Amino acid sequence: MTYALPENGAAAPGTRRPGRSTVLTAALAAALLLCALLAAGLGAYRIPLGDILASLAHRLGAGGHALERVPESVLWNVRLPRVVLALLVGGSLGCAGALMQGVFGNPLAEPAVIGVSSGGAVGAVACIVLGLDALGSWTVTVFAFASGLVTVLAVYAMSRSGGRTEVVTLILTGVAVNAFCGALIGILLFTADSAAISQVTFWQLGSLAQATWGKVLAVLPFALVGLAVAPLYARRLDLLALGERPARHLGVDVERMRLVLVTVVALLTSAAVAVSGIIGFVGLIVPHLLRMAAGPGHRFLLPGSALGGALALVAGDLAARTVAAPAELPLGVITALIGSPFFFWLLRRTRTRQGGWA
Repeated sequence: MTYALPENGAAAPGTRRPGRSTVLTAALAAALLLCALLAAGLGAYRIPLGDILASLAHRLGAGGHALERVPESVLWNVRLPRVVLALLVGGSLGCAGALMQGVFGNPLAEPAVIGVSSGGAVGAVACIVLGLDALGSWTVTVFAFASGLVTVLAVYAMSRSGGRTEVVTLILTGVAVNAFCGALIGILLFTADSAAISQVTFWQLGSLAQATWGKVLAVLPFALVGLAVAPLYARRLDLLALGERPARHLGVDVERMRLVLVTVVALLTSAAVAVSGIIGFVGLIVPHLLRMAAGPGHRFLLPGSALGGALALVAGDLAARTVAAPAELPLGVITALIGSPFFFWLLRRTRTRQGGWA
């Protein structure tokens, strides 16, 4: 599959639009900074913006002052780990979504297509139901990450034939593996007690409520590696948008690039799912919105999707904490409530532009 040709004189894939891209990048960065500061201050215990800036400056050795014991503890032990984790998880999911859409040549693709989310869920559910605790509080996180990564690599290996992997085969294999993982989760839940079922349900709905600096450090290396590698393939993804055969004629090793980027997607998404549970639609909606705003060029789309995903998750987590206070809504519910109607609109819009699916 390939992207439809741009309409109404729009820029072709890879065309640079420095003015609009620069403005959008600056706007996303400014909005993300503002939203992060708001998220650090708002909640059951409110911390004024001036106090947040003073405490940050004090910790960085740039002046400022330490806060009193309670606000200092709330800020550094509760709020900031959650905000930073939302930044990393959202940035990872957004960038992974943009990579998936580029690799598959389809703006409706997302990381869950290749089984990373369902694979991670199998590992987490197995840990919870079987009562595994070999790694203490890290057991669920480690098992979710490992099983998500193994699932993606298995999907890729099973869809490979004759030294090549076709996109359609990869998608269909991912669908089959997702169904198999769903069946495994169902069997595990059938044997679980009520306490385990409650814990599994909470994990599957997605949340950052248990954010700690330890979890931030667990996600950080994978997020940094993935976000650093992804832009290196921006030009080759632009060429792939023309079709596999033209891309090969222009010197792109499509199979090698696909393997590398599927691995990057697996690392980014597995790490995110492991610490936050399943959070849908971020990897689907954010890249598509940015593609609509600035065109399909991946030099902007990849970093822009990381910024946009981080912004979406920080804002979503803030809403989850404050909309129904003192109760807290699962973050995955917030993203699904917003993402589902948008996805339906996206399908209708795509079908209308293409004159139907046939």
